[in-house]
Amino acid sequence: MNASKPPVIGVTTYRQQAKTGVWDVDAAFLHSSYIDSVTNAGGIAVLVPPQPTSREIAARVLDGIDGLLFAGGRDVDPSQYDATAAPETDQPDLRRDAWEFTLLEEALGRRLPILFICRGAQVLNVSRGGTLIQHLPDVVGSTAYQRGNAEFTTMEFDVTTGSRLESIVGANVSGNVYHHQAIDRVGDGLTVTARSADNVIEAIEIDDYPFGVAVQWHPEVTSTTDPRLFDALVAAATVKDKS
Repeated sequence: MNASKPPVIGVTTYRQQAKTGVWDVDAAFLHSSYIDSVTNAGGIAVLVPPQPTSREIAARVLDGIDGLLFAGGRDVDPSQYDATAAPETDQPDLRRDAWEFTLLEEALGRRLPILFICRGAQVLNVSRGGTLIQHLPDVVGSTAYQRGNAEFTTMEFDVTTGSRLESIVGANVSGNVYHHQAIDRVGDGLTVTARSADNVIEAIEIDDYPFGVAVQWHPEVTSTTDPRLFDALVAAATVKDKS
């Protein structure tokens, strides 16, 4: 047979205090737009929440996964890139940081297809020795990239010629942004593949890697009208039936 099976896509989640009904508990959760974006593209979404961390545990989780999506969330702990936290930087989620850095290292060793979104792009950059701008308004002079109150800003980005991102979305792409941090020094083995008009880095990708695309914007918000990044992830992770 030469058929294919729907790929299982692991999706990272929050792990923090949350309320539902009468309960106010420590919970793992994620906006359903990430899940719907994967399933609408033909994948099977499986949540992989922060948990006790080791390479062995990450390996067992990834044994049943064909691709990964690193979702948005809180700021990465600045100590991960040898910086002191700025006043505007989020209180870090140390459990999530530890889990995602370990999961990423194991996934890269397996060369799994990975899509990184917002915080996910920052996790990738820091994991490769890169640094972050901790508060973009200090650099660009406005809050356009994160207006607050869950209000996205739509921006246009120039995409690098010859990049994998260009092969997916073309020379220019618009996206909904909601980030007050951004990539500063680019990590080892990574290439910038999109910038805003302010010259803010809005996408990077992993060099010489099957599928490792990272964007600072939120394609899950508009995936019903522009599913291209999720289609590409699912296509890269699709398992061929060898029976």
